[in-house]
Amino acid sequence: MTHVLDKLHPWVASAASPVGPAWLQELRQRGAARFSALGFPTVKDEEWRYTSVAPIANGEFAPAAAVPLTPAAVDAFPYRAAPHRLVVVNGRFSAELSTVSGLPAGVRAGSLAGAVNGDWPGVESPQRFLGAIAEFEGRAFAALNTAHLEDGAYVFVPDGLVVEEPIQVLFVSAGADGRATVSHPRALIVAGERSECRIVETYLGGDSAYFTNAVTEVFVGPGAIVDHYKVQQESVAAFHVASMHVQAARGAVFSSHSFSLGGRLVRNDAIARLDGEGAEVTLNGLYLADGDRLVDNHTTIDHAQPHCPSHEVYKGILGGRARAVFNGKIIVRPDAQKTDAKQTNRALLLSDDALINTKPQLEIFADDVKCTHGAAIGQLDEDAIFYLRARGLTFLEARDILIHAFAGEIIDRVQIDALKEGLEAELYSQLARDLAEVDAA
Repeated sequence: MTHVLDKLHPWVASAASPVGPAWLQELRQRGAARFSALGFPTVKDEEWRYTSVAPIANGEFAPAAAVPLTPAAVDAFPYRAAPHRLVVVNGRFSAELSTVSGLPAGVRAGSLAGAVNGDWPGVESPQRFLGAIAEFEGRAFAALNTAHLEDGAYVFVPDGLVVEEPIQVLFVSAGADGRATVSHPRALIVAGERSECRIVETYLGGDSAYFTNAVTEVFVGPGAIVDHYKVQQESVAAFHVASMHVQAARGAVFSSHSFSLGGRLVRNDAIARLDGEGAEVTLNGLYLADGDRLVDNHTTIDHAQPHCPSHEVYKGILGGRARAVFNGKIIVRPDAQKTDAKQTNRALLLSDDALINTKPQLEIFADDVKCTHGAAIGQLDEDAIFYLRARGLTFLEARDILIHAFAGEIIDRVQIDALKEGLEAELYSQLARDLAEVDAA
């Protein structure tokens, strides 16, 4: 590997850290070498055909340094009532801002670096999972994150344990002196056999321009249940590229609900592998974009074993000159008989200048399967507006009801009441501002 490392890309040339065990150093080196070989993707790459990352590749982002924050600085988020919270600032775990007391005995939640370095006696080393679930052979940004892997958040739930209260993992991007910075947050979630937990993965940042390049790995053990939520509420001047990699074992149930509320350029990759018979995966998402913002959602559900159902619903609301991309791939491998996969993508365009590119992909190599997909893109239903106006509502009232109903289908799936209430308030506040701009135009 030496001959490759001699020609490292400038973005990873200084990333190789001597900190940590030998296996972690080797993992970083592989990430650095792979990113150097791949480079930043371009619109010539099919997976990035509609999303140019030139503003990132050509930008000048300084590595985000450690920045002290007060508890009030991490409270500007719709979900303030988290009973257990892990806070990661600029990629570094903050024990001072985190609150993890009261977790059931055996649950470990804290610094990823601490877990890697053996600071938690009796807990299995993350070596089995870290970098093994998040494949970066063909994923440049995941390789870039791996090259810079030093710290982050680690949640370990042992076999047979049910964690009743949600665990929030809060990633904060905090700049200094107004400079554009880059951080590489990392999270590893391991749910043991027949365990249960709920994870709320959230992203915040200041108003300046910065780049968040995040990777989350989730292992769902046999018969385990993980209910996951991702809320991205970063600056509308920020760049957010993130990938979530899930491995679901036999009989495991994993659900994820993604909400994209901020960012100038946002790319969310969700990759789930159903690696055991009877595993079940749900991927849902809701995103809002206005102005010149871009939101790109790429999902892959890989059915590797038989009798595995999957469900997917993504919805977007676009105003101004906003653009969106949805690419949903379902893979059914030869041994994955009796697969039942459903995918739906819908987008609501509030202006004539908004645009979405959608592409469902089915790669089916088994014959006894049921796979369906559907896409609907357009403006508000004029018949529905006429129906509501005929019952005494004004046009604006009818329009607002239909838009809220459109978004509400995803929000109603949130099983944490405090989070649901916060999301509703934030989403509808953003919608009110966007609709006010439409009315003014």
